[in-house]
Amino acid sequence: MANKTSLDEQELLLALKKGEVAAFEEIYKRYKQRLAVNFLKLLRSEELAQDALQDLFIKIWTLRKSIDPDKSFQAYLFKIAQNIVFDFYRKAARDKKMQLQMLLENEDFYSHIEENLASKDNISLVHELIAQLPPQQQKVFTMFKLEEKSYKEISILLGISPSTINKHVHQANKVIKAELQSRIDIQFVIILSALLASTN
Repeated sequence: MANKTSLDEQELLLALKKGEVAAFEEIYKRYKQRLAVNFLKLLRSEELAQDALQDLFIKIWTLRKSIDPDKSFQAYLFKIAQNIVFDFYRKAARDKKMQLQMLLENEDFYSHIEENLASKDNISLVHELIAQLPPQQQKVFTMFKLEEKSYKEISILLGISPSTINKHVHQANKVIKAELQSRIDIQFVIILSALLASTN
């Protein structure tokens, strides 16, 4: 036999389906805190969590006529919440500025990135990427970026003009930056996966 709470909720959902605002407000009061906490864990931003919460209840009101009172409303709510979070991260995956903002706003993320940038693996990665550059470009980039030589010093040592040096540095920067960006994208996915796993 169904308990009183489930019966009360069924009555609320039936009233909601009819468009009764009081029923909607009661459902909001019952679930807003738990949903807000989950959104905050996943989005790591109070503002984003509040926006997501608002979006969710707008969807609930819009879709009220399709709600089935005989099925778990909590499961229905959290499924919509999950979709909102996934939509947000899909958007973030296409928006580099949003990715960077999210990573830097979270202290745990920031510490994680700082540690990784200083790790032997990443130092090795930079050297690996430099080694893939054309020979002359590799020499110029190494002398300018790693050995901190001036354009004038490089020009004397290699017998090439400052404009040629600048061209090599620019092209090398472009190649290395693109590869590092792809690594950041991968790290972003790994961090997101860890976040989602931590809420289960």
